[in-house]
Amino acid sequence: MMPLATVDGVRDFVVSGLPAVQRALDDHVTQAMSELPAAGTDYRNLWASIGDQYLGGKNLRPSLTLAAYAGLGGDEPEAVVPVAAAMEMLHTAMLIHDDILDGDEVRRGRPNVAGTRRRALAGSTLAPAQVDAHVLSAALLGGDLALASSYDLISRAKLPAHHRIACLDLVTRAIRTTIAGELLDMYADVLAPEDANSLLVAELKTATYSVVVPMLAGAQLAGADPTMVSHLEKLGASLGLSFQLIDDDLGVFGDPALTGKSVLSDLRAGKRTELLRLGFQQADAPGRAVLAAAVGNSRLDDAGADRVREVLIESGARKRALAVARQHTKVARRIASERIPSPLSGFLVDLMDELEGRSS
Repeated sequence: MMPLATVDGVRDFVVSGLPAVQRALDDHVTQAMSELPAAGTDYRNLWASIGDQYLGGKNLRPSLTLAAYAGLGGDEPEAVVPVAAAMEMLHTAMLIHDDILDGDEVRRGRPNVAGTRRRALAGSTLAPAQVDAHVLSAALLGGDLALASSYDLISRAKLPAHHRIACLDLVTRAIRTTIAGELLDMYADVLAPEDANSLLVAELKTATYSVVVPMLAGAQLAGADPTMVSHLEKLGASLGLSFQLIDDDLGVFGDPALTGKSVLSDLRAGKRTELLRLGFQQADAPGRAVLAAAVGNSRLDDAGADRVREVLIESGARKRALAVARQHTKVARRIASERIPSPLSGFLVDLMDELEGRSS
């Protein structure tokens, strides 16, 4: 392994740590499946469907935890791996619940927890309403199990008590902040699209749990001082905003074969993203009419989505939204270069370049 006091050393620590994170997640799910034999097959299958959800992701959150830990002086994988696994399990819980809110049953190109339950009931004698109730129950309960697991992975870790408590507090912060963002997001349909505070939603719903909290967890375990924590907070907020803005763009303009998600779901759900806020703000009257007819229309088809994309491009909304994403990345890059120690800053700058140019 490379010395940890280098960018390559931090990268090597992350690359070698991710398989251990995967094993920790697999072991957790396997153990949970066997803990209540009286609960039967359905309980075990629910756990199995949760385990399937963290396959094929970008591993952003555990990578940030591992990198912050190693880049700030940590060198014991067994201390950080359970916490990094908790960050990925927390992400899994958020995805399961977010899919419920969006009515999605596919994630990363595969059936999610809800979709898995619907597939299991194919050909059953249940009425359609009963099938829907089963599907919703599976997703709600599965998301709850994943949330509990994010705490469980940390509470069972072999860490000093003060580190366990601090990391558990970070999980609580992530959950509360994300729920606040989800509420703003879901309730935003009472507002005109151009009046929605889409950047605040992105910061609360995504940036905190996806970037800020994973980095702070690694920093906590490495013994970072309050000044460094403050720098990571600011960097994480900007990087998380950029990540979400690009994600929103991929939700409309991405290739489903690469993203694993439909380019219709966000439009059908009427998501008040910055991209669409700018579209309503900058389009001419005919363009706004196209957007008004399409956004929030549960029956929107590919042809209608193509017209939306044309409006977003011709109005300059897409160009401006991506410029906002680049600006937030620029802020994060400046903080990394000026305030973060070189091994970690180099890793983070490389990650920013990768995330800014991603297609999935």
